[in-house]
Formats: sequence, C-alpha cells, structure tokens
Amino acid sequence: MIFWAAAALLGVAIAAGLFRAATRGAGGASTAERSRAVYKAQLAEIEQDLARGVLTESDAQALRTEVSRRILSTEKHQDSAGQGPRGPLLALLAVVLIAGGGGIYAMLGAPGLDDQPLERRLAEQAEQYANRPGQEEFEAMLDARGQAPEARRPAPPAQQAELIERLRGVLAERPDDLRGHRLLAESLARLGQWREAAKAQAEVLRILGDDAAAGDHIDRAEFLILAVNGYVSPEAEAALARGSALDPSDPRGRYYTGLAALQAGRADLTYEIWAELLRQGPADAPWVRAIQSQMPEIANALGRPVPQVPGVEAAPGPTREDMDRASEMTPEERDEMIRGMVARLSDRLATEGGPASDWAQLIRAYGVLGETAQASRIWNEAREVFSDAPADLALIREAARDAEVVQ
Repeated sequence: MIFWAAAALLGVAIAAGLFRAATRGAGGASTAERSRAVYKAQLAEIEQDLARGVLTESDAQALRTEVSRRILSTEKHQDSAGQGPRGPLLALLAVVLIAGGGGIYAMLGAPGLDDQPLERRLAEQAEQYANRPGQEEFEAMLDARGQAPEARRPAPPAQQAELIERLRGVLAERPDDLRGHRLLAESLARLGQWREAAKAQAEVLRILGDDAAAGDHIDRAEFLILAVNGYVSPEAEAALARGSALDPSDPRGRYYTGLAALQAGRADLTYEIWAELLRQGPADAPWVRAIQSQMPEIANALGRPVPQVPGVEAAPGPTREDMDRASEMTPEERDEMIRGMVARLSDRLATEGGPASDWAQLIRAYGVLGETAQASRIWNEAREVFSDAPADLALIREAARDAEVVQ
C-alpha cells in the first residue's frame, strides 16, 4: 500500500504540473510583455534625466541603445516560447506518461512481492541447502527413476565378481583387516559400484579412526558423490569437510568443495576455488577436465572471464575464412563442409580424446544432421570415458537429450 500511495501521489504531482503548463497557454508571452513594459519605463526615465541635464546626449544614446536591445531580446523570447507544445499536446503527454508507466508496470512489475535483499536470498538458499535430501533418500529417488549409475553399467566379468565375493568372505571373518577393506573399496570403485565402494571405505575409516588421512575421507566423499550422479549429500559434505580440514590443499577436496558451493547457490565461491585449481593444473588432471566443461557457464552467469589452464589453448573453432566461405556456398556444399568438420572432430576425439564440451558438441552436431544412430554411439562411448566424472557426464547427457537419443 505504501508503494501504491507513493506512486499515486507522484503521478498526480506530474499530471498537475503538466496540466498547469498546458492551461497557461501563452504564459511565456505574458512574461515578455511585462519585461517590455519595464524597459519602456526605463526609456522614459532616460528622456527625463536628459531633460534635467543629468545625462549628456551621448550617454543617453548609449542607454537607449542598450534598453532597445533588451526589448528586441524579449520579442525573440516570446517567439520561441510560442513554438513549444501547448494545451492539448501537453495534456496528451501527461496521459500517455501516466497510463504508459502504469501499463508497463502492470505487465512487468510485481506489486505484492516483498523486497528481496541479498542477505535474505543467501539465507534462504542456505536453508534450502541445509534441508536437502540425505544420501539414502537421494539414492532411493534415483532407483525409482532408474537413474542410478549402477543401473547403466554392465555386470562385472564373472572372474572379477568371484574375486570380490571371496574377498568379502575373508573380511567377514577378519572385520578389522585394513588392507583387505582398502582393496575391496578400490576394486569396487574400479567397477563403478560406488555405493558398495563407499561402504567399504567407511570400514577403512572405522578401522583407522583418528589416524585416517585426508585422502581417506575424500575418497569416501567422492564415492558417495559418484553414487548419486554428482549430488553432494550432507553425508558426502561431512566427509569432505573432514578431509579438507586435514589437508586444505588437496585438489580433489577443493574440486568437490567448489561443486558443493555451486549446488548451494554460491557460484561466486565456486568460481574462485575452481579458477585457482585451473591455474595450478596440471592440464591432464581429471578435476581440470571437469572444471573446464562447467566453468564457461559459471563465468558467463557471473559476468567474469573464463579462466584458462596455463599453456593449454582452447579447442579451435571455425575461422573467419571458414564462415565467409560458408556464406557463399550452396546448401549442399555447406552441408558437406559441416559433415567434414564433424568427421574431423570425431576422429580427433577417437584418437586424442578431448574435454566433455567437445563430446557434447559432437553429439549435438550429429543430432542436427539427423544421424541419431551416430549420436547414440558417441553418447554410449562418452558414458564409458566419463564414468568417473559425474559433472562431465551431466554436460554430455544434456547434449544427448538435445539430440533426442536419451530421455
């Protein structure tokens, strides 16, 4: 109500001012006439002073010239004042301004919405993040949707499965065998069985107690995160916090800390953490590859530059000559050129590999060309390549959706 009262008063004041100007009509001319009357009185006084001998003829002539110049100036002012907008035009302007402003606000405004200061928004985001689903709840959600990582992976070879079961049997008899539990966690992780790997790693932490190193806690956090497609649950965050407290410089811990901040709505913190990781490298580190695929979107949202890994150039795109040449081609020639570029990108990824953004680009390109079989093949291959990088896999899955090869 305060807003609407203030807006109404302001509108009335503006309308009254414009209406007053409109009804005055030739108000500028009245002012000029009064000025001329004053100047004519001054001319009469000059003549009187000349007659009394107060002024000489030369002084009187100089004063007459100056006063006459001012009279001409008032006439010019009257002419220009008469050229401005008058009555109906000003009234119409008042109506347009008030009605137009009200109409625009009706379309774009939200009069009933409370103020949204930054502090409140950050507090609401923090509350939502604190009340997010736990690990088991999120795993159950993925199971119900058929989106759990294990559901997409083939069963392990019979020999490996048998060795793991034998190791489980040994550990059932020797529950405090630290080496055995480490071996079990590593074996399960290599097979992409992240949930079971996290349970095995929990046993490692139980046995070690206060002697657990930063990497031990970060391993469990990583297994928990990978088990739910990159979601940082409260349990994963707790393990991550313990590992980071022991070794704040651990790059995996810093990467997942940035991921947690991103999911908490603090992209600004993520940018700072990940930009530093990119600067430190090395270029072939798995966390660098994951960051490179996500950083452009984060940087653009924040209006900040996209940081690069020192010594690593961005993947080359079409040159200006390519674009100019394409504009002069027939549709058939342009299609052939695009297919050639797609083929070169496919060959490069097959022989040299590349970041997730390149895989996503290739999948989308095949989708645009209508070659869904090829897009599906690349998607299946990318799932294997990036099975241990959930952030990368999410980027590629989005491209696969655009190409209509996954739901």
